[in-house]
Amino acid sequence: MTGLPIKMLVTSAGRRAGLVESFRRSAERMGVKLELHACDLHPELSAACALADQHLTAPPCTHAEYIPALLDYARENDIVLVVPTIDTELQPLATRRADFAALGIYVHVSSSNVIDIVRDKKRTMDVLAHAGVPVPRTATLEDFRQCPDCWKWPLFVKPVAGSASRGVALICSPAELKHEYDEPMLVQEALQGDEYTINIFVDEGGVMRAAIPHLRISVRAGEVEKGRTVRRADLDAIARNLAAAMPGARGVLCFQLFDDPKLGPRVFEINARFGGGYPLADHAGGYFAENVLRTAIGMPLVACHDWQDGLTMLRYDSAIFL
Repeated sequence: MTGLPIKMLVTSAGRRAGLVESFRRSAERMGVKLELHACDLHPELSAACALADQHLTAPPCTHAEYIPALLDYARENDIVLVVPTIDTELQPLATRRADFAALGIYVHVSSSNVIDIVRDKKRTMDVLAHAGVPVPRTATLEDFRQCPDCWKWPLFVKPVAGSASRGVALICSPAELKHEYDEPMLVQEALQGDEYTINIFVDEGGVMRAAIPHLRISVRAGEVEKGRTVRRADLDAIARNLAAAMPGARGVLCFQLFDDPKLGPRVFEINARFGGGYPLADHAGGYFAENVLRTAIGMPLVACHDWQDGLTMLRYDSAIFL
């Protein structure tokens, strides 16, 4: 490896050790040096920060000083790439993306409009349905209460802006609904069958370069614990339609669906960021992280569609001692 290192910053790094390792492998394949920085609210308690070359303490991503703090750090440390990892920081970074670009820094985030869509699950369903992407029947809780007998039971109730399975509940009758919730909720038909995550990469021109589905064999705390890559033409077609329905999507996104035995595949969630199960796609040969690095430094993209079908990931708990 020759030359100066590429300096990147992973934000809200937390437990994303697998993502850190994916970027390190990407740099090795590219033959470039990588200096990886990471930030977190408590970096001394973050495994990903412990694995980084440098780390810093950042304000909460909802704080007014969050973006200025990242801008200052990126400027002072010659950062060329910023990679966010949690939903709540996407819109602040999308809104200020031009400020980072003015400093020569590429922020791996989709447009503000895309973030607005994916952060509102009801709007997500409406946009996808309009584009012909199969989705489950969905309504706001207020609309549902107007005619609960018009639905087949059981149903899912979930926060409109939730993530990581927070607040999701299966209800079997109207009596199980609370009279009031702390946030806007929606109701969705309950789907059965196998659950899949599909990781996709969209280039700067809005073209989807590859989609890599994996079966979610086992899930813990909303994140895949055991998974297996599956090559299916129908899921690839759904991914292409979904990407086309999201003009302004950039880089790596992932979405989830159930392959319902009666209804067929139904998409129910999109994350406009690296998902927790991305390392499986990376190990399978879908080098999305490498293409993010290449985009940041102006190198040609590599093909990422020739990935390994049937690769199984079995996660286990490990530890870092400081």
